Amino acid sequence: MKIPRGTAQSPKYQRLAADLRRRIAEGEFTADAALPVESELERQYGVARNTVRLAVDVLVNEGRLVRLQGKGTYLREHPVLDHRAYGPCPPATPRDCLAAPSAVYLGEADEAGRELGTDFEMMIVRARVDIAERLGLRPGEAIVVRRQLRLLDREPYSIEESHYRAGLAAGTPLMEPDPVEGGDEAVLATLGRTEIGAVDHLVARMPGPEEAQWFQGGPGVPLMVQTRVTYDRRGPVRVIETRYSADRSRLVYGVGDLGARTTLPAPATPVDPARADAP
Repeated sequence: MKIPRGTAQSPKYQRLAADLRRRIAEGEFTADAALPVESELERQYGVARNTVRLAVDVLVNEGRLVRLQGKGTYLREHPVLDHRAYGPCPPATPRDCLAAPSAVYLGEADEAGRELGTDFEMMIVRARVDIAERLGLRPGEAIVVRRQLRLLDREPYSIEESHYRAGLAAGTPLMEPDPVEGGDEAVLATLGRTEIGAVDHLVARMPGPEEAQWFQGGPGVPLMVQTRVTYDRRGPVRVIETRYSADRSRLVYGVGDLGARTTLPAPATPVDPARADAP
């Protein structure tokens, strides 16, 4: 077995890491069996032990592999849950077809045969610049944040924070430190602020120290951050920022008329970027 050719600037251990990514993507290794030991990889590729170790370190840092003391190196696999971030309106649904997020997550967990748990808290904080801009406030104004820490099978899955103008939330159940029956959407409807549309902003970034500690991901695993600004006919209603660990989540969007489909199908298994570099 040979290491694929790379550019003159590409170190041998990086090219070895790329080939190991390819083999992982093609299913050569399974989660219930250890990868070949370093001496075996050294023999397969005809490289020095240090080159193998550095290549494996790369994949460990990317969150693809995990070393278990005394047992070997294994694939680090998390079940991936498809979250229907935006889908077609079900039949007979009012124009405000933004489904209650909690109901959506619960249904998806049930479909996947997984247990959904949620820790909830309410805070009054100063608005970040980006949140204030989206809500039409001045930076630093007081806002109400309702946070949900979601777990699937007791494993950290997402952090969701809904940001409200203090004036909108004051004197309503949105100020309570507990979930609201029917979801926050029910409270907004009683206030005459039914959400009828939304704009999503999706970015990927590395987690901060507190996020990394909570998600317990690999040192090289990024977060997917979905920032949704919802609107009614009067303007923005709230900003929902949801952070997902990229190795255990997949956002599914429906576009156009999907009336002929009863569900949004899960996309095909994504192609590993490393395979695009393989010869």
